[in-house]
Amino acid sequence: MSNKLRADAYKIFNESIEAVKPEKAVKEALQKSERLEAITLIAIGKAAWRMARAAVDILGKEVKQGVVITKYGHGQGNLKGITIYEAGHPLSDENTLEATKHAISMVECLTQRDTVLMLISGGGSALFEYPLEGITLKDIVFTSDLLLKAGADITEINTIRKRLSSVKAGRFAQLCQPAKIVSLILSDVLGNRLDTIASGPIYSDETTVKDAINIIEKYDLDFPPHIIEALKKETPKSVEEIETILVGNVEKLCEVARQSAINLGYNTEVISTHISDDVELCALAILEETRKWIERHKQEDYKQCFIYGGEMVVKVTGDGLGGRCQHFALKIASLLHSDEQMVILAAGSDGTDGPTDAAGAVIDSSTLKRLETIGYNIDNALQTFDAYHALAQSEDLLITGPTGTNVNDLILVLIENKLKS
Repeated sequence: MSNKLRADAYKIFNESIEAVKPEKAVKEALQKSERLEAITLIAIGKAAWRMARAAVDILGKEVKQGVVITKYGHGQGNLKGITIYEAGHPLSDENTLEATKHAISMVECLTQRDTVLMLISGGGSALFEYPLEGITLKDIVFTSDLLLKAGADITEINTIRKRLSSVKAGRFAQLCQPAKIVSLILSDVLGNRLDTIASGPIYSDETTVKDAINIIEKYDLDFPPHIIEALKKETPKSVEEIETILVGNVEKLCEVARQSAINLGYNTEVISTHISDDVELCALAILEETRKWIERHKQEDYKQCFIYGGEMVVKVTGDGLGGRCQHFALKIASLLHSDEQMVILAAGSDGTDGPTDAAGAVIDSSTLKRLETIGYNIDNALQTFDAYHALAQSEDLLITGPTGTNVNDLILVLIENKLKS
């Protein structure tokens, strides 16, 4: 039974990812929009290359110049008239600065006859960055790393780091003036807040200095004085209206997963598209909810699929290797003993969970048994946040390679019961 559930989980995940890849959505959006001319294309994020390729296919010679800034391994070749950069994620690096400086140089001399086409996807905060005067790349990396390890969520992280940047929080839009700006967005932010996705480079900032200070106090963060001073400077609150088209998000990911599961014969329910709690709390809650459901329906035949989307947070305290989806999966695996009718898939839609080559993992009750058989200490792996190596040993990693999209994480819980006749 478990092998069949695993196969179904893989199929649902793959079909969901295919549906939220950006090419089709970008082409449809541009075909419906009014004609764009004299275009400078700026694509940032993990899906930047695919979004840019789709735009170039549709717009052709109207694209006069452009730059793509994406994560290492996410570029897929040359695009005519476009400079391709790969840079650091989740932490910015020297390539980030070089690429962003190139983008700035492209827009600084534009006129009102020009159009800036911004293609924005998840990961843009790290990939599109140039520090404010008095702030260094080292400061930005230190700040981002501190926030990530503290367990801050994406909105909190971006509230802080946009204040250290010359291109975030609407500042890039100011650099583009007086050119027209059109934006296509593949959202990785719950609630699709425009000032949070990629830290809102072309949108006025809804957060305040008080919000930034509250986050510092919440996580008891120790920043040097010059960073504190930068955080006390208010961000732009008025940016000219931008034509914005949302081309994909986690809600669409979950809806496609629901349809895919239904097609495979499962009774299916999307429980939440906004999970954002601590990763271990999410694991415990979802396992408890599933076990209660199983207990209520133990005298029935069923095939059931529960779907969750969102982005959990994880406070890293060890020096292991992994990501939030892998840690989530390993935590549940550590508690599965006789739940033989249950399979759980947890994966990032971008195909890279944390700083690893795995999208996530697919686990069941055999995961713990395999690790115990080889004497692997699963509790130690959880304490040191080393889920990647544990799940590699149990052969439960889900490795897809970069998918070309990024719309948060997907969790599938598949359960089946067949009463003996």
